[in-house]
Amino acid sequence: MQITLTIPELETERLILRGPKAADWEADAEFRTSDRAQFVGGPFTRMVAWRNFASRWGHWAIHGYGMFTVTERGSDAALGVVGPLYPDGWTEPELGWVLYEQAEGRGIAFEAAQAVRRYAYDVLGWTTAISYIDAANQRSRALAERLGCHAEPGAAHPFEDADIIVYRHPKPEVC
Repeated sequence: MQITLTIPELETERLILRGPKAADWEADAEFRTSDRAQFVGGPFTRMVAWRNFASRWGHWAIHGYGMFTVTERGSDAALGVVGPLYPDGWTEPELGWVLYEQAEGRGIAFEAAQAVRRYAYDVLGWTTAISYIDAANQRSRALAERLGCHAEPGAAHPFEDADIIVYRHPKPEVC
């Protein structure tokens, strides 16, 4: 039996943001089992990476939104995931992103994050959003700042014993 979820597609000038597909697994596993996953709790074993990957469908089913798989127009190859999420234990809804190595340095994360933020504000009705970023993740911090986010020193976060910075996104009327 197959369960079908209705997940919208977002389009930008260069990108298609779509729901997860089983075919995305190997690209995600390559990232999550590598040292590149250090800022998202990894690296993970393939078993733990699989649970993380499969949880994307659960988040969509429970909340009606979740992480989009980022692809370039004309290719269905997964370049990463960007999306709104609100797992149990989070202090408030987050806009999160993970880009795979081949997508870095091309403005893809910025373009995808802008589209997802518009979606969260315009479709989901969010009035605010944050991004939890490991303090040592300079690339992600630079992206947050490029998106117009500002750090909120001392803000609560759900990650025990982690040096996390909470970045606040601009309000919908500013974006």
